[in-house]
Amino acid sequence: MSETITITAENIIEISPMYLFRWEEPQQAYVLLYPEGIVKVNETGAEILKLCDGINTVSEVITKLNDKYSTDVTESINKFLEVAHAKGWVRIKS
Repeated sequence: MSETITITAENIIEISPMYLFRWEEPQQAYVLLYPEGIVKVNETGAEILKLCDGINTVSEVITKLNDKYSTDVTESINKFLEVAHAKGWVRIKS
């Protein structure tokens, strides 16, 4: 959907407005709902998307999740955000 870009630490990321991120009881998972369907998100992806609120920078997301998991998840978060941006799930807030 979108061109591949490099997400930087200073970027503020938010979920794209055409997607609705929420917990779906029947799926027992977080999902991204959009007009053409649904994307089931794994637990790690959901933790990242919860912080893509249009307020946190990528650096803040990384810090919060590194603290939560007590390990360095920087590379995984950056990869997830780049893929999510390419698929149109998230966007860089302007």
